[in-house]
Amino acid sequence: MSTYRVAQVTAPGGRFEIAEREVPAPGPGRVRIAVEACGVCHSDSYFVQAGLPGVTFPLVPGHEIAGRITELGEATPNVWAVGDRVAVGWFGGSCGYCTPCRQGDFIVCQNLEVPGWAYDGGFAEEAIVPFDALARIPDALTPTEAAPLGCAGVTTFNGLRRSGARPGDRVAVLGLGGLGHLGVQYAAAMGFETVAIARGADKEGFARQLGAHHYVDSTGGTSVAEALQALGGMKVVLATAANSEAITAAVDGLGPRGEVVVVGVDTAPLGVAPTQLVMSAKSVHGHPSGTAQDVEDTMAFSALHAIRPMVETLPLDRAAEAYEKMLSGSARFRMVLTNG
Repeated sequence: MSTYRVAQVTAPGGRFEIAEREVPAPGPGRVRIAVEACGVCHSDSYFVQAGLPGVTFPLVPGHEIAGRITELGEATPNVWAVGDRVAVGWFGGSCGYCTPCRQGDFIVCQNLEVPGWAYDGGFAEEAIVPFDALARIPDALTPTEAAPLGCAGVTTFNGLRRSGARPGDRVAVLGLGGLGHLGVQYAAAMGFETVAIARGADKEGFARQLGAHHYVDSTGGTSVAEALQALGGMKVVLATAANSEAITAAVDGLGPRGEVVVVGVDTAPLGVAPTQLVMSAKSVHGHPSGTAQDVEDTMAFSALHAIRPMVETLPLDRAAEAYEKMLSGSARFRMVLTNG
């Protein structure tokens, strides 16, 4: 039987190592993908550190997968064929029977399958995934461009389009990292008056290159909230920075009925008082990623508006190096593992 390589961690907090496994056949309703690229996401660290329930070892992370279908399992709908270019993101399949699924809200499925958590992820040469996790990659996108859109892309794209903001509204993007550099591009392309918030005056030029109309230096002499109010107050703040203190500081920059959409994950609590929210009907809420259709929409929008993630690539056998660079925050801006 033929074999394939994976980058795996054998114990919580362990270092990545390359291992060979036998190539399995996909079961009913599943497909085998030849992985061409896989993004390295900060969420992978929660699996590597066993910070979420149900994580098992050896662990093969990776939920930003791009590749081609090489084999179809039984009962796979005939809309899919060998050779199709597909992406798989955080949404790696749903149960179809829990209450959210029956209501059509598949991304909050109570039994959501996430690659690298429910089954082996994309830090590998092959991956087997449920067919409902598949999103078609448009011809305009390369595998390394498509892969990060399955999590970082769809999270920011959906966070904005599911918000209450409409073209012409003022929208701020907090953070200019792996999520934020995409969020600014999407916000500008959606027709929002876009404000970028980051640390340091030196990032203003980059923010404007991405499409921001205004820039707020969070380390400047004026508080973030005051700076946002000076611009007229925000309809939406898309909080991509995984920093609860920074998110809290932006709340008072909202206009009436404004909302903070939290997509950056921090374990520290937010310091928001009800008095900051009630009188002006402001809100703070989290936003998950998006379904396979949402990923497909994200890629199509990105192709149409020439929006691309900024990536650094490394081959699969340097997965440990890519992971450490992601953790250190030194990646510009998404690390992507490649095969072939």
